[in-house]
Amino acid sequence: MGGFVLMVSFQVKPEHLGRFNQMIEVNARASVREEPGCLQFDVLHASDDPCKVTLYEVYESEEAFKLHTRMAHTQTFLGAAKEMVSGQTMSRLTRLVGPM
Repeated sequence: MGGFVLMVSFQVKPEHLGRFNQMIEVNARASVREEPGCLQFDVLHASDDPCKVTLYEVYESEEAFKLHTRMAHTQTFLGAAKEMVSGQTMSRLTRLVGPM
């Protein structure tokens, strides 16, 4: 079971929401497909605000997450996202119970 979880919430500027959604989908799918230590990468929208996007990412370890941050698809997303968001929060968590 993955022991490292990252939750990131973005407040996306409305005029950039379509492009942001496209880019985060590419990043999420590539992360799960290409990174052995990335177990789950969910992209969630708040029910009352589609511009509030939360990522729920599960990794085997913090080292697997550090590898994720160096991947080309992640670097591309992070570079482009800077201008598309007006704010972000991040939580690093330890996973105690989850699906096997």
